[in-house]
Parts: sequence; C-alpha cells; structure tokens
Amino acid sequence: MNRKNATPTEKPDIRLMKGNEALAEAAIRAGCQGYFGYPITPQSEVLEYLTEEGRKRGMVVMQVESELAAINMVYGGAGAGARVMTSSSSPGISLMQEGISYIACAEIPCLVVNVNRGGPGLGTIQPAQGDYFQATKGGGHGDYHPIVLAPASVQEMADMVYLGFDLADKYRNPTLILADGALGQMMEKVEFPEYNPADHIPEKPWATTGKPKDRERNILTSLHIQPEKMEEVNRRLQKKYETICANEVRYQLVHADDAEILVVAFGLAARISHKAVEMARAQGIRVALMRPITLYPYPYDVLRRMKSTLKGALVVEMNAGQMIEDVRLGVEGAVPVKYFGRMGGIIPTPEEVLEEIRRMSGDGHGAGDGHHHAMHDQILEERN
Repeated sequence: MNRKNATPTEKPDIRLMKGNEALAEAAIRAGCQGYFGYPITPQSEVLEYLTEEGRKRGMVVMQVESELAAINMVYGGAGAGARVMTSSSSPGISLMQEGISYIACAEIPCLVVNVNRGGPGLGTIQPAQGDYFQATKGGGHGDYHPIVLAPASVQEMADMVYLGFDLADKYRNPTLILADGALGQMMEKVEFPEYNPADHIPEKPWATTGKPKDRERNILTSLHIQPEKMEEVNRRLQKKYETICANEVRYQLVHADDAEILVVAFGLAARISHKAVEMARAQGIRVALMRPITLYPYPYDVLRRMKSTLKGALVVEMNAGQMIEDVRLGVEGAVPVKYFGRMGGIIPTPEEVLEEIRRMSGDGHGAGDGHHHAMHDQILEERN
C-alpha cells in the first residue's frame, strides 16, 4: 500500500488500536461526513467509536433500525454529495445487497465495510472469508461490480479507508473493504498519514444539492423502464469497469523471481501464508506468494505472466474454496491449482500451509494427518 508520509518536521501520529477502531479513526480523517450502521459482531466497534469520536468531530453518526435502513441512508447521503459510509458483518451485508445494486446503477460513490464472520447463516462470530463470492461477483442483482479492497493488517484497515473513498469518488462507484473478524479485533501499531480531504474530494455537479436555474435537474435513479435506456446504462457501466480494471489493480508479490510454486491468498490468510512461504524457502523450496490487494479488479495478468514458469499454484482461503476460481481463470489451465482452507471461523496455521506447500513440491506429506487432505481433495473433486 502506498501511503502519504508525514513531513519530516511533523511528528507521526502512531497509536496502538484495534482494526475496527483504526478504520473508524481513518474514516473521520478521510472527511467522512456521515455514517449509518447497525451493530453486529465482530464490527460493532466501528459504530461505537464513531458514535463517540465522529460526532465530537463533526460527523453525522446514526445507529439505525436495520441494515436495510443503513444502506438506503447511504444512498441518500451520498446522492446529496456527502462522503458517507456504512459497515457491517456478513449477514448484515447480505441485507444491504439490493441497496448496493441500486447505488452501483445510479453511480453514487460510497464506502461499505464487511468485517467477515463465519457462515453460512448466522454462523459464528469468528473470522472467515466466505463472503468472497458475494463481494467480487456482485452480490446483488444485475451486472455490476463494487471495487473490492482486502486488508491484511490493522495498518491497512486504516489505509484502505482513504483509498476506498478516493476510488469511490474517482469512479462514482461503491467501494467495499472486505476484512475479517480477526483483523477487526486484533490490536497493532497503526500510523495515520497526513491526509487533507479537500485535496481528494472532487466536485460533484451530478449530486442532488438543489437545482440552480441554469441547469437541468439531477436525477439519481436505478429505474429505467425502457430496455434501450437500460442497455445504454449497462454499456456505460461496463466501460467504466474496463477502465477500473486497466488502472486500479493492486497486489503484492514475494519471492517471485525463481518460484516453481505460487501460493495465492488474500487478507489474513495471505499474512499467514507469507510466514509459511518464508518457512518453505528456509527449507529450499522455491515458492512465492501473490497477495491480491484488490479483489475486484483482480490481478489476472500477474498469474498469466507467471504461469509458464510454475509447476503449480496453491490457493489458501478461510472458506470452502472461492478465490480458487479466479486463480484458475488467471493461469488458464496451464498449471494445476490446489486448495487448502479452514472453515467455520477456524484460522489456518503457517505450519498447515507449509505442509501443503511441501506436498506440492514433492517433499513428502509433512506431519499432518490424512483427514484434512482427504477432505480438501473431496471438496476439489466436487467443485470440479
């Protein structure tokens, strides 16, 4: 992540904070004018922090009656030209999907945060990554995409708020931060960079701020009854998504120069996988890590460039295997793609990931039991 550093004469603002609190503090500093949300574990600290700090510092902060109300208030506030956001966790984000689809069609910028918990259903309050499909493949109805950012640290929980708002305003598109319960709850050192919202928030002549006599009415809607008009809107959206894909792909590559095996993981799973890759390197295994920072747009080109030198790829996820489909699209069938994951709120360990890397490298089966391997192979076979 590229962040603006404080000037040499300015003392950096460094704090020890929870991920949810760091995200909320960054929202205030990013010029967020309105937050509308409903409490749900494991992201409730966002609402709690903004209720105290945000209100003191000029934000409109409302705990509303439901997630349905929250996303529609975001629609209204952002449509009026304000920089606004909401946050929730998995079941709450599901309730927002209709509103997010409306916002995407009306081309209204906003920030939505999902601090992912285990599912499906009410599931568990423990961390998971089972909302990848929902986040990257639309989630709601129709042909649309939010921009999706995946933090891997408390620092990035804060950094991606600035980036998320900036991208939303740049493209008039909803941006989604897809985190997980562990990142929301863990405490780490976080530095807040210099950021002047006035330098980042563009003019919004399209917003519903009152009609001067010398222009037409601004109408923000997702309702277009005539099919020709609806097709025109869709074509404009698809052209915008092509521009986003050409200009906003972000990723991290580690040890890619001589790699024979590529581990692909996002968020917390990538952080764990990074440790496993370093452990494997110490054992002489030529393995690399690719961490997508933008889940949409996805770094397919990185995989296409690397596929000719790889023997295989290992996708590590805290779900049943969702991003594996995008990795397979990226390598275009040139190399085998395997999956390793834990579900239900269980976080994989670096040792478990190392064991899978060793299996792929032909260095035995490691120290793990055969049950996990059989389960993973069965899931892969069913998904194929």
